[in-house]
Amino acid sequence: MNQPANKPGHPVNTEVLAAVFCENCGSQLFLRQPTESCPQCRAMVHAPSHADTGIALAPAGSLSTVDWTPTKAADFTQMDGLIGRHVGVYHLQDFLGAGAMGRVYLARHADLKRSCALKLLPPQLADRDPDYIARFLEEGQSAAALVHPNIVTVHAIGEADGFYFLEMEFVPGQSLRSKIEEEGPMNPERATSIALKMAEGLAAAHREGFLHRDLKPDNVLLTHKGVPKIVDFGLAKSIALDDAFDFDTRLAGTPAYMPPELFAGSPPHPTGDIWALGVCYYELLTGEQPFEGKTLAELQKSMDIDPISRLREDFPDVPLEFAECLHLLLARSPQNRPADGFAASLLLQAVLGQTVDLETLLHEAFEHHKSVTWRRAGSRFLIDLQFSNGRRQRCIVERTDHAAADRLLCISSVCCEADPNYFETALRLNAEILHGGLAIREIDGKSVFVMLDNYPWSTVDPEEIRRSVLEVAHRADAVEKLLTGGRDVH
Repeated sequence: MNQPANKPGHPVNTEVLAAVFCENCGSQLFLRQPTESCPQCRAMVHAPSHADTGIALAPAGSLSTVDWTPTKAADFTQMDGLIGRHVGVYHLQDFLGAGAMGRVYLARHADLKRSCALKLLPPQLADRDPDYIARFLEEGQSAAALVHPNIVTVHAIGEADGFYFLEMEFVPGQSLRSKIEEEGPMNPERATSIALKMAEGLAAAHREGFLHRDLKPDNVLLTHKGVPKIVDFGLAKSIALDDAFDFDTRLAGTPAYMPPELFAGSPPHPTGDIWALGVCYYELLTGEQPFEGKTLAELQKSMDIDPISRLREDFPDVPLEFAECLHLLLARSPQNRPADGFAASLLLQAVLGQTVDLETLLHEAFEHHKSVTWRRAGSRFLIDLQFSNGRRQRCIVERTDHAAADRLLCISSVCCEADPNYFETALRLNAEILHGGLAIREIDGKSVFVMLDNYPWSTVDPEEIRRSVLEVAHRADAVEKLLTGGRDVH
């Protein structure tokens, strides 16, 4: 699970009226008032009717999501003040988040001396619905059988000190949802690389006969190295449909990520997970959702209009081959989509080819360099280096916009302003540089000396990036120090 959301020892608000999904954007909320504003999209969200029975009698044409056995405020009273205490062999250290079934804590296994994410169910659920606990245990056992680099591993499931628990791998990173909200659309290679890893995780599950049924950016965690890991296999929520259907008809998942055939009554199938993967891929590429609607009818109408046909008109930076791949993942007919996670991974790999996305290359290049930090700024990456003498230098790493066969990786670093008094010295220095060179660029309306180095994008690797960034940074800093009399500005 993900990084802590609360500081150790801080109280957790337990006055939860209902655990629901926002009808507009699909985000999960824990309502403490009958009507609240969704923090993601600001749409008004209402508590479901008959919450105590687990059935949402929604107005015709509307969406209302509930749990099989909904939690209530009273269910959480036995979970107050658990931080700092032991539950079985687990020492609860921090609060990570609340799920519709319970709470998730950062814990430490006393015997194995390792950190983990521990999901605890409210004890009252066992009293109200023994079958619910049986399903939870059965699904947890199934999830524990899935061991894959792109799936959050379930280590143990059981009962201790009156709590049913699920011990999971702790992922010290952030959710894919948070990543998209913080940084916006990703470049096509990075988006496709993440979608590919997600598809590989689905492939492992589908081979074992498991469906996820609630794949969305909220259920994908990113490690500090940017590796996606899918969480919550088999633990999806349910949606009660309007009176056009039998009230006992329930679907697992979040409406905005559910394939159209499920609304028509078709049984769950791996191609449903592929549809959800396509919606996630669209969000990675654009920062937006492809289908929206405040009611089920509006959502289905949005799916029928098919806005992805205008993808390249609205987002011209998305290459044709990536757009065509997305169309296949979001094909209305399940027969036209990849049959399962394995077929989807082959499709995404074919589109990506041998290209490794730049963010992954940077993770590998500077994983063990504590003096190097970097972040994404649009399509570029800003890399900050601190030298042992205390001086600093920033490099910019970006791809050029040439055709694929001629595309270059450009590494640059600003030296100083291009003062004409420095021209002769700069030319002499340029003649001594064996690889790359000193150039003049216009940045923010000023002419500056810039140290440059370019490589063919098709052959670049992490070691080459690491050596080139360090070399360009050192040379740029040396030029700045020489031409400015020791100033350290860039």
